[in-house]
Amino acid sequence: MTAPLDLRLLPDTAVVHDSDIAVGGVSLRELAERFGTPLFVYDETTLRSRAREAAAGFDPGVAFASKSFFCGAMAALAVEEGLCVDVSTAGELDVALRAGVRGESIIMHGNNKSASELRQALDVGVRRIIVDSFDEIGRLVHLVSAERPARCMVRVTPGVEAHTHEFVRTGHEDTKFGFSLASGDAQRALNELREIPHISVEGVHCHIGSQIFALDSYREAVRLLAEFLRSNSVSELCIGGGLGVAYVAEEKAPTIGEWASAVRDALAEHGVSELQLTAEPGRSIVARAGLTIYEVGTRKVAAHRTYLAVDGGMSDNPRPVLYGSGYEAVALRAPRAERTTAYRLVGKHCESGDFLIDEAWLPGDVHPGDLIATPVTGAYGYSMASNYNRVPRPAVVFVRDGAARLVLRRETLDDLSRLEV
Repeated sequence: MTAPLDLRLLPDTAVVHDSDIAVGGVSLRELAERFGTPLFVYDETTLRSRAREAAAGFDPGVAFASKSFFCGAMAALAVEEGLCVDVSTAGELDVALRAGVRGESIIMHGNNKSASELRQALDVGVRRIIVDSFDEIGRLVHLVSAERPARCMVRVTPGVEAHTHEFVRTGHEDTKFGFSLASGDAQRALNELREIPHISVEGVHCHIGSQIFALDSYREAVRLLAEFLRSNSVSELCIGGGLGVAYVAEEKAPTIGEWASAVRDALAEHGVSELQLTAEPGRSIVARAGLTIYEVGTRKVAAHRTYLAVDGGMSDNPRPVLYGSGYEAVALRAPRAERTTAYRLVGKHCESGDFLIDEAWLPGDVHPGDLIATPVTGAYGYSMASNYNRVPRPAVVFVRDGAARLVLRRETLDDLSRLEV
C-alpha cells in the first residue's frame, strides 16, 4: 500500500492540509496540544447528520444504541435529533436520566435485568421494556401495577446466521438473547405477557448481530418473522441495529437510509407493511464521526517488523484484540503523504496482543513524538475502555463550527484510587 489515507474514512467535515487535519473546523494537532493524548474527537456535524438520517428512515421510537458510545452529551444530542435512547443497565439508564432524557424517550434492554433495574424503568415510565427471558416475565409480574404499567416488546430470535464475527451474532439459535422462534418460546412468552394485568405487548424486537454489511440478512429476518407478526397482530417491529460501517478503504457499507428502505420493502413483500418500523442504530451513527489521536513513544525495529508504540492501546480500543477488527492510520504531520512502510501499531500495555493495527501503513520516517490518528473509532472504543495496567481513560471532545467542547474529561490517577478503602 502506498496511497494516502482514503478520505471517506474521515468525518464529514474533515479537511486535510499538508501538515494537519481539521475536523469541525478545528486542528487535530491543536486539540492534541490542548487536551493531551490519547484523545477521542467526535465531529458533531457527522453525529447529527446520521441521527437525522435514522429518524427520517424509521418511525417514531427509533432509538440510538447507547452501548456504542454514551455520555450525557451524546444522549442529549440523540434526543435533540428526534431519536429515543436505548439502555441496558442501571448505569446507562442513569446517564440518560441525568442528561435530561425523559422516560418516554428511553427503551430498556438487557438479557438479565434485575428487579431493581426493572423497578426504576417502571418508575420513570420508559417507552418500552424489551423482554428477554421467562425469568424477567416472572419479575415483572410482581412489579407492575395500575400506577406502574409496562409497555413491552418481546425479543425474538429468528434463526438468522448473520455473516459477522461469532461474538456479535445474536440472531441465531445458540445465543443468550431473546426467545427462540423455532422452539415456540417466542409465542409462549408473548402469550404469558398478554395474560398479565397492567402489561401491554406493543410489538416484537429482533436483533441479528453487529457489523452487518449484507442487507439480505435483514430481509431474511423479516421473512422468518412475518407469519409470527401477522398471527399475533402486533403493532410494531423493531429490527434492532447492527448495520456495518467501513473501517478500512476496501470496505463499503450501506447507508442508514438504504437499510431502512430494504427492511420496509421486505415488510411489504411479506404483507406486514402496516407495522410501525423502528430500529436501534449505534455504530452507524457514531463510528465514522469519531477518531482517536495518539502520540508515538517508541519505534522499535525487530526481526520481522517495525513496531510503533503509542500512549494508548487495548484499554481505549479493545476491538482489534476482541474481534480482529481492522483500522487504518494517518500521520498528522504528513496526512497527504504516501504510506510506504508497514508498522505494527501497538499500545503500552503488558500484553503481546496489545495492538491497535496489525499492519499500519504510514510514511517511513515516523518517529517518537509524532501524532497518529486512527479514523472510525467512534463506536465501541470509549464505551468498552478499561483501566488495564491502571491506565486512565482518555478525554472526549466534540468539535463543531470551529469550536471544541470537552464532554468527558481525562481520568486522573486520583480517579483510579477513589474506590480504595
